[in-house]
Amino acid sequence: MNELKTDKPGRHRARGRPRGWDDKTAQNTIKSLDRAMEVFEFLSEAQGKTLSTLASEMGQSPATVYRILVTLEGRGLVEFDADEQVWHIGSQAFVIGARFLRRSSLVDRARPILRKLMAQTGETANLGMERNGSVLFIGQVETHESIRAFFPPGTLSPMHASGIGKSLLAHMDEERLQRVFSAQSPQAFTKHTITDLDALRADLAETRDRGFAIDGEEKNLGMRCIAAPVFDMSKEAVAGISVSGPTSRVGLEQIGLLSTAVIEAAAALSQSIGGEPPSTLSSKL
Repeated sequence: MNELKTDKPGRHRARGRPRGWDDKTAQNTIKSLDRAMEVFEFLSEAQGKTLSTLASEMGQSPATVYRILVTLEGRGLVEFDADEQVWHIGSQAFVIGARFLRRSSLVDRARPILRKLMAQTGETANLGMERNGSVLFIGQVETHESIRAFFPPGTLSPMHASGIGKSLLAHMDEERLQRVFSAQSPQAFTKHTITDLDALRADLAETRDRGFAIDGEEKNLGMRCIAAPVFDMSKEAVAGISVSGPTSRVGLEQIGLLSTAVIEAAAALSQSIGGEPPSTLSSKL
């Protein structure tokens, strides 16, 4: 019988990972692929760009960017609009993104909870998680009102100016919080955006204490959002649920009622994935 090879006695090598798999130095990366992904990610954030504009804004040669785009086009990841002479993200990017969403039962389990939350509050219900220092929206049930918030799945939003983002930041340990803050200084979007780190920490402490976060026109004037964290079985905040709408409907006097509904929805989703809040928080709920 063949013996299973190990790197060290009593320790198996993980399948699918070569020796030194955690070495991310240049020798283990493919520069051309990395450059292609830079173009792909840049285009995903700013769609409808001409070749010359893309090359100029990225500081790359038009020839290099063109080869990358044509290669990605062959895989359906980008598309070229011949009439407008601009490039867009392709349909295959959505297919791959949808596969990511299916990887976790979180989205499936959240869907009926989001529908119920929207019906209770009359406002758009959202599901988001942290992704590389930003909030990645992965689920939404829109209100039927003509004026409404809209964060389609795949949208990225800064954490410090987002209800879901602040609900997650409030439950990060100090080391992780420092990494988020050091990666990018908080940007001001409106006169209400909290950019001072001391003021932001105070807001996060209040968020943690009361069990929900408020985005009070901090990303968009005239819009307010209320969010609560979703916890996994390790009592870690892994996602957030929120309702968002215009301040004309989500007024200060509605915060108490709406926050109760949001906290209950987040707790229901936590329970459905086998999670629970930290003991310090659960005693207040």
